[in-house]
Amino acid sequence: MISPKADKDHYATILTPVADDLQIHERKPDSDMSPGEYLRTRVSTLKPPMTKVANPITLLKTLDKQQWYNFGIGFAAWTWDAFDFFTVSMTLSDLGKTFGKSNTDITWGISITLMLRSIGAIIFGILADRYGRKWPFVVNNILFIILELATGFCNTFTEFMWVRGLYGIAMGGMWGNAAATALEDAPVEARGLISGILQQGYAFGYLLAVVFARALVNTTSHGWRPLFWFGACPPVLIIIARLMMPETKAFQERQELRAATHNSGGTFVTEGKIVLKTKWPLLSYLVLLMAAMNFLSHGSQDLYPTFLKNTLQFNADQVTVAQVVANLGAIIGGTAVGYYSQTFGRRLSILACVVLCACVLYPYCYTKSNNVMAAAFFTQFAVQGAWGVIPIHLMELSPPSYSTFISGTSYQLGNLISSTASTIEASLSEVYPLPTAHGGAARYDYGKVVASLLAVVLAVLAVLVFLGPEARGKEFDAANNPDLVAAVREVQQEEGKQSETHMNEEVLEKHV
Repeated sequence: MISPKADKDHYATILTPVADDLQIHERKPDSDMSPGEYLRTRVSTLKPPMTKVANPITLLKTLDKQQWYNFGIGFAAWTWDAFDFFTVSMTLSDLGKTFGKSNTDITWGISITLMLRSIGAIIFGILADRYGRKWPFVVNNILFIILELATGFCNTFTEFMWVRGLYGIAMGGMWGNAAATALEDAPVEARGLISGILQQGYAFGYLLAVVFARALVNTTSHGWRPLFWFGACPPVLIIIARLMMPETKAFQERQELRAATHNSGGTFVTEGKIVLKTKWPLLSYLVLLMAAMNFLSHGSQDLYPTFLKNTLQFNADQVTVAQVVANLGAIIGGTAVGYYSQTFGRRLSILACVVLCACVLYPYCYTKSNNVMAAAFFTQFAVQGAWGVIPIHLMELSPPSYSTFISGTSYQLGNLISSTASTIEASLSEVYPLPTAHGGAARYDYGKVVASLLAVVLAVLAVLVFLGPEARGKEFDAANNPDLVAAVREVQQEEGKQSETHMNEEVLEKHV
């Protein structure tokens, strides 16, 4: 694939101008601005690009067979990742009865999962960027199978917390890998739509958790446990499907370019150092953005079933219908806003969703009748509408060779910061007791606390998105990856092989 021979000064005469040219392609709209100029352009850069985008059906037809496979496997994995996570939210009260704990105690099972996801994102993100998307993905799903089964067999609260903590590590590695698999090779013009559909795997997983919780929880003598046992089954099919697929083309190109030095590992590490040195302000921003986004989603969703059951005294059927309606809104919103972000821009699309969410916040948390379902639809339309833009927004802002690590880690570090959202809401709600339910069960005003938390989160998110950068339309191939070429140059220089490069013209022409 790569010849070890090269003419004298081949590296200096060919690779250097290529690297310079790559820097032109990689340049982001905001990257060359001074801090003052950057801040002054935050309003003007919100102007919608109004790029003409084909209708969704036409865009979907631009994907070839392999791109459809990539998207399908990424969507399936993210869907079941969300299903497995929400199994705890769906069984909160039942878990409390089994382990003799309050709802607040059980929410620590949600929090510990969120807290440890960043560990998984770092481990599996680095492995996926270095060795490929396939095998880290397979290992992730094997861990899902083991840990979902184990959750169903927990007999003590301590066992439950240990298993959910380990599950959090496994879960943390999935999002970045699924996003990279689904989006790396997707056509540029279809990215917004594909991003929106992909992210709604989260809402679809939530919807499936609602439906299967109604079908499996307390319908047998095993109580809540069958929901978790069932959750361990579909990953078997996902693993089989992934084993039948190759690596993404974008990853294969980067690997071939790294191999030009005959020191792929050293090149990968050097590239990582360059990325951290030059991109740390961007990475810090992405973590803060993801913290606000995760506070928005977890703050509006995790305790909402409990709000419906406890505060509003909805029965099981009403809770199921309300959750289905909310998640239908989420799926429609995420897909639609992701699609239109190609025309209106990533930042403006997210800001529009923030405004819509603020407008329906009061009815979402204070409506006492079945009319709350309408508010739930539009709230989750807005929440997941904003999230529909996030996968491609993160991928476009991330350095291509470390896209799984950067996007996944920023997402999960944001989860770490927001991991106590449900616990905060559950704890503060106990300060606002309501008249006891029939049978003497304690009731609390969860809606008041959810509304207060989300009001703060929406304000912070609006500021972060307004001040943030955007790289809509950025390419992911080797021709737009100056960090990789810079790493190749540095490794060659360190080895004293500037006059005998291992990168021939055929490789350069192929990738650049």
